[in-house]
Amino acid sequence: MTTKLNMARIRALQTDALENIESYMDPDTPNALAQFTAKIKAILLADPQMLESLPEYLPMALYGRVKFPAAVVPQWQQWIKSATAPSWDEFKTSVAFNNADVELVKAIRIYSETVLIEACAVLFLLEVNGKITAKRRNGSETYSEDASSSDTREDENGDDYDDNSYGADGNDDYDADEDSDEDGYDDQFDDIRFKGE
Repeated sequence: MTTKLNMARIRALQTDALENIESYMDPDTPNALAQFTAKIKAILLADPQMLESLPEYLPMALYGRVKFPAAVVPQWQQWIKSATAPSWDEFKTSVAFNNADVELVKAIRIYSETVLIEACAVLFLLEVNGKITAKRRNGSETYSEDASSSDTREDENGDDYDDNSYGADGNDDYDADEDSDEDGYDDQFDDIRFKGE
């Protein structure tokens, strides 16, 4: 039986997460977002049920830390277009989590696979449809949600990357060496094993 994605909820989560992320992107405190998301991850790991009242915290906690390889972009687009939730087997091969986040991902899966899939749908929309970027122009900070505004963006660490690397045409210009300096990141899909699999 096919499970439907609640697109109204996902769009609302996208808006809430976007607004919250934007509020922490201040040039005067460049590490504010990273510090806040680190606290969120610790809180959610200890008590995933907090997501009942603050569901936007999970996409915030994983923002910028989930990869959607070009090969799976069309599949994600189809799931969202048809409001169809992937099965767990489909889902776990369609995203790559940072190794440092695997413990949180497992805890959220135990709490609710649906919540985890919805959060990744939000992250996919932020990634493909334009996510918040911070650009310094003459000492001032501007934010853009328009993916067409620029082909080159900055991630939360200030590293430039090309929006086209996750493009819907399936071309993958992603350079595996880009994340080689990031602690705990494995460029291959993480080998997440769950009890009973």
